[in-house]
Amino acid sequence: MTGEARAFWLRAPGEGELRPVALAPPGPGEVLVRTRYSGVSRGTETLVFTGRVPADQHATMRAPFQEGDFPAPVKYGYLSVGIVEEGPAELRGRTVFCLHPHQTAYVVPADAVVVVPDGVPAARAVLAGTVETAVNALWDAAPLVGDRVTVVGGGMVGCCVAAVLAGFPGVRVELVDADPARAGVAAALGVDFALPADAAGDRDLVVHASATAEGLQRALELLRPERTVLELSWYGDRPVTLALGGAFHSKRLGIRSSQVGTVSPRRADRSYADRLAVALDLLADPAFDALLTGRSRFADLPDVLDRLASGRLPALCQLITYDEE
Repeated sequence: MTGEARAFWLRAPGEGELRPVALAPPGPGEVLVRTRYSGVSRGTETLVFTGRVPADQHATMRAPFQEGDFPAPVKYGYLSVGIVEEGPAELRGRTVFCLHPHQTAYVVPADAVVVVPDGVPAARAVLAGTVETAVNALWDAAPLVGDRVTVVGGGMVGCCVAAVLAGFPGVRVELVDADPARAGVAAALGVDFALPADAAGDRDLVVHASATAEGLQRALELLRPERTVLELSWYGDRPVTLALGGAFHSKRLGIRSSQVGTVSPRRADRSYADRLAVALDLLADPAFDALLTGRSRFADLPDVLDRLASGRLPALCQLITYDEE
């Protein structure tokens, strides 16, 4: 045996625990990764934590190395960075990103890990999965030079979209959120900020990521005619009500979904690995550090997820550290 690790499991909706995991030695084509950091993707993981994955989405929402089934017991998560301790010579000692649940160490196929570029700190690299979502969204949206773009919802996904858009030539970006504290994050990312009531209108593109009906309604109101809201929010089992009797039809507006589980049809010739590599390269920008808003020990993760789900712990990306293991 290679040894024993510990993993976070959702025992029942709203109840997390750490469980021992026996690790077999890696076989040919496999690696043993010792975790340094993982990240809590607050929107998705708190919905999982509270048992709010719709029954018809149980298969779609499975993470790559998930164990168990929704609603619980289930081992879930997908933002992990660690060091390869055993495996092919070219990977040993390298810092890698993996779409793996929260666990102190794990054995996975070597092609399931991606080497983190030297210019990207290991802690920042936990954002790779969320930046990958932003990359896919912008492949879907295909903004043009000179566009006026608004991102409604200053959570982890919305901020990653805004950060990537900030590098587009000639594109003016406004981040809209009901929390005035997000103004500081927007400034760090190099984009404008507005509260919903003050948001600029006549926009060429609006990306919605607030996971609220109010946010989606406001996103539609900000569009110029013949434009589309790109919807990135995942609502779980919550219904969404919109008022579509006003300008929605007269302005010929649209709402289009984007989901990271499929590579954008606009880039059908690119692979998941290509997309993740793009995300990791983008993370060389230190502006992304503004999204790492808190640190917690792995041993405290059951309580941390409970506090994130209840709103008692505000965060964009909560960084989980494993140094004590």
